[in-house]
Amino acid sequence: MLDEQGPGQDGAPHPVRRVHVGWKVGDGELRATVRDDGPGVLRRTAPRSRRIVAEGRRAERFMTTPRDLLIVTLDVAPMRPLERGDLSLALAGAELIDLLDAEALGIEDDRIVPGLCPPTGDRLLDEAASSFVGRPPYEPVGDWLWRRGRGLSPAYLDALAAAGQITRRRHGWLPLRSGEAVPVDSAARRHAMDRWASDEPVLASLAAAIGVREQPAGDAAGAVGDAAVTVLAAVNDAVMELEAERQRRAIEEAAFDNVWRGE
Repeated sequence: MLDEQGPGQDGAPHPVRRVHVGWKVGDGELRATVRDDGPGVLRRTAPRSRRIVAEGRRAERFMTTPRDLLIVTLDVAPMRPLERGDLSLALAGAELIDLLDAEALGIEDDRIVPGLCPPTGDRLLDEAASSFVGRPPYEPVGDWLWRRGRGLSPAYLDALAAAGQITRRRHGWLPLRSGEAVPVDSAARRHAMDRWASDEPVLASLAAAIGVREQPAGDAAGAVGDAAVTVLAAVNDAVMELEAERQRRAIEEAAFDNVWRGE
């Protein structure tokens, strides 16, 4: 179109119609708004393909990393029993990874430094971004994971259910009781499983932290960057700390039971 608005007979550029297209990515949908700005001249310094390509990639994602991770955990048999608390911590870490990609935060000395954060189009990601401590001393990544992770896996299950991306498998002998959550055949599921099959480093590392798979081979820092590696390490540390706490409580409960039995 820029080539078509070359100089006319009087030396002035040919006018063209200017159309403004806006995109908004929401839960399971992409909305476009079109505004006709009327005749005018396009500037050659106007933003061009880089912005369009970025928006296209965002639209193609369908889902966020936390939603992809949750679908994978529902669709893949884990190596060890999956604990809800572990999953909530990993989902919080996945939120940080996506917000790093959106430049909504930076990591300095293992602390979360908020950046500019326009709405992401995902309610839960926006909630995560709004929860950052906005002034120094900023919050350590590990502390934020514990605070944000409380009750996060049920929240994401509810979000997937509301978007029609999971269903509940009911048992015939318990017709009034909801069964396990199962992903439906959808673009979101296909996207998550394609990402899983490609061994994408972030998704693979988060899944490994909660026992869904083994740790991926290769240099994670080179693949995802130092800030993301800091987040992934904090998720691993938090999951191990939670497991140590579960073991401590199990030992204490066993000792208490032995006291009552007189052993």
